[in-house]
Amino acid sequence: MNELRGKARPDCRHPRRFACAHANLTGTTMFSALLHPRLADCRRLYLRDYEVHINIGAFEHEKRGEQRVVINVDLFVPLALSTPVDDRLHEIVDYDLMKQSVAQCLARGHIHLQETLCDAIAARLLAHDAVRAVRVCTEKPDAYPDCDAVGVEVFRIKDEERA
Repeated sequence: MNELRGKARPDCRHPRRFACAHANLTGTTMFSALLHPRLADCRRLYLRDYEVHINIGAFEHEKRGEQRVVINVDLFVPLALSTPVDDRLHEIVDYDLMKQSVAQCLARGHIHLQETLCDAIAARLLAHDAVRAVRVCTEKPDAYPDCDAVGVEVFRIKDEERA
């Protein structure tokens, strides 16, 4: 059993803590996004281990207060749209896009399902013209005392005509 369950962890890079962010997904639940042919010319930007306390859950006991949720996001942006020439911020996709998109989705109030949250974040990020694909993972690390987390992951690629 995890000795740190329910306590603040001193190191956010605990080896088992963020499984969906670091796991080898090939042959299990999802292929490696970096192997997808439409992403071969992309740069990956990421927001890692963003911890928030939000109202989330479908059960009555989950509706009475906030829960800790850890969010991980990967954005895939074509190199042609994210390779700076003059080393200026306007030449790339700013990291703030990820954090602000998450915050906007969280600001809507109580969310019943992690799936709903993942889908909302992914849709908001894919709406950005420069983003070709996105991977969003959410985890509830305090859901069960005998495991590190329960979570949901979604991977979306823009339709060819929108890309």
